[in-house]
Amino acid sequence: MRSIRREVSIILILCTISGVILSALFVNIAMNATFNKYMVNIQKQRNSRIVSYFEEIYKRDKRWTQNSGAEMMHEAYMSDYCLTLMDNSKKVIWGMNPNDIRNSNHWIMKTEGKGVYSSKTFPIKVDGKVEGYVMVGQYHAVILSEADINFKNSINQGIGLSALVAIIIVALLSLIVSKGFSRPIKKVSETSVQLSKGNYEFRSEIKSNINEINDLIKSINMLGGTLKHQNLLRRRLISDISHEIRTPLNVLQNNLEAMIDGIIPVTEDRLVKLNEEVIRFGELLNNLDLLKRFETEESSVSMKKIPLDKIIRGICKEFLNVAKENNIEIHTNIPEGYYMILGDENKLKQVFINLLSNSVKFNNKKGDIWISLDEEDKEIVARIKDNGIGIKKEDLPYVFERLYRGDKSRHKAIGNGIGLSIVKTVLDIHLARIEVKSEEGIGSEFTIYFPKDKRNN
Repeated sequence: MRSIRREVSIILILCTISGVILSALFVNIAMNATFNKYMVNIQKQRNSRIVSYFEEIYKRDKRWTQNSGAEMMHEAYMSDYCLTLMDNSKKVIWGMNPNDIRNSNHWIMKTEGKGVYSSKTFPIKVDGKVEGYVMVGQYHAVILSEADINFKNSINQGIGLSALVAIIIVALLSLIVSKGFSRPIKKVSETSVQLSKGNYEFRSEIKSNINEINDLIKSINMLGGTLKHQNLLRRRLISDISHEIRTPLNVLQNNLEAMIDGIIPVTEDRLVKLNEEVIRFGELLNNLDLLKRFETEESSVSMKKIPLDKIIRGICKEFLNVAKENNIEIHTNIPEGYYMILGDENKLKQVFINLLSNSVKFNNKKGDIWISLDEEDKEIVARIKDNGIGIKKEDLPYVFERLYRGDKSRHKAIGNGIGLSIVKTVLDIHLARIEVKSEEGIGSEFTIYFPKDKRNN
């Protein structure tokens, strides 16, 4: 298997070589076409110059002779083309032999036709009247001198050299770029391997200029943090469950052994207290079983259209006496609106009972609880706020974890850390989301967003 750096380098180099070769080929084709077009224009200008020259000869001599324009033969011979002068009846006055230029030492053939002779005849006009003809013949469409060929060769060599230099430069740049691209990915890979081995402290500190790679680095580091916390939660969960189970069992065992040994008498009061420990132990098991049923979706869900405002008002009334006993005042703000949602009424009641119970449990004496219900866009928003002891900042991301109870000082209040887990599970079933804001010593605010029932809008 090859490394990502090698793969990226090979891809970049191959793409670059292909691009450079194609570019060089296209440039060469375009240059040759432009150069040939240029040479054709030069030959057209030459032909026009030859015709003009013979026109001036006829104007001067008023007739054609064997010597008319004969001095042009030398130029034609040296430039690899043939001239033939004819009168107005196309009778040849004088002409060059094509084989003379074909067999000359300076003749340079650079054509696809490989020396096929062709000629063009141009009229010689004087005062608008045709007085003769000049035929220009050559063995190729474009006549190239040695200088022309050297010029084209030097351009082709320059294109080839430029392509070679470009490939070398891009190959070096590809190695550099692939290193910068693959290095953070390699580090992320190393981090994931370390995390899979249980080294949850390992992090990728490398930075990248690519947003997607930076997001990947942040995600894998967050995953490491989450795994680390989950590992701590797992250990804490075992410890908490062990503590919650061991305490009532120890109380029962010690008291029962003392009664059996006759150290303490068996009284109704002591039996009642032992029964309370059994009940507390049973409640813990019931809560764990309840959470298990929610998470495994064993609990049936009966969805129907229900008025959320009616449910909240009813639960607030149920908590009035509890709140009054703790000198806590409940304030409700539920304006008129459309608060119909699809949900299971009993399970949603349990959500608000758990949240209100926490607001009372972790509130201060003479505290306040505010409950509001609003419509926002396509959602119904319920808020439950209190001015109680609040939640520490480091505990906020984990308040919905099983048996998570945050600060040990909060353990003084009755609870086992399952209520908010049930709240989150029920809301997930209802496609609702919950957010929490809290500040230690100031209070907490839970906000729930329910999707509206669209069928009756």
